[in-house]
Amino acid sequence: MAAGTSAASIRSANWRHSKGAGNLSNVHLIDHPLIQHKLTMIRDKETGPKDFRELMDEISLLMAYEVTRELPLQEVVVETPICKTTAYTIAGKKVGIVPILRAGLGMVNGILRLIPTAKVGHIGVYRDRETLLPVEYYCKLPGDVEERELIVIDPMLATGGSAAAAITFLKDRGCTSIKLMCLLAAPEGLAAVEAAHPDVDIFTAAIDERLNSHGYIIPGLGDAGDRLFGTK
Repeated sequence: MAAGTSAASIRSANWRHSKGAGNLSNVHLIDHPLIQHKLTMIRDKETGPKDFRELMDEISLLMAYEVTRELPLQEVVVETPICKTTAYTIAGKKVGIVPILRAGLGMVNGILRLIPTAKVGHIGVYRDRETLLPVEYYCKLPGDVEERELIVIDPMLATGGSAAAAITFLKDRGCTSIKLMCLLAAPEGLAAVEAAHPDVDIFTAAIDERLNSHGYIIPGLGDAGDRLFGTK
């Protein structure tokens, strides 16, 4: 980050890239300096799988603070070593984490460190390399998934097809409270998810320029799954 660059200027620059992608009223750009610093490191092609995994874990934990900011609270009475007092605990629905396989797995542990009681479901969706359309191949969810505040996670929101399909799968199973969290997003992906699911809030650490002809985010960080697991 250049000297004097502020979080506000980063936000403005990223949002300029998103012009033409629709109103994007449900998109939340998380531009905390620590997240932006770690995101720069994770973009670097010289970052190996070990450091890549650790950085994704750390970014996911930091982003989860913002994603869970609106969880409802309820008053409780506790007794400190000094006296009784009124304090607050999380109320309402419990949290569920739903990674989109396989790259979404790299974001799970960071969120679980923040919310260790969350249950984890898995949705397997791959993008057909020819049509770029999503294909479901696996879905395993907690038995009470429809009663939970769900956070769907995937590092890259490129075309938006896989994320939109995963959210549809959850809605088909009775889920009504869903958020989407990703590290990077392309304007095309944001527009696609918001068009398909205008009731779902999207949280991202960066809005990149565009997609290339192969459906990869530019500048992006390459294939998140391959970099996470050291495959090609």
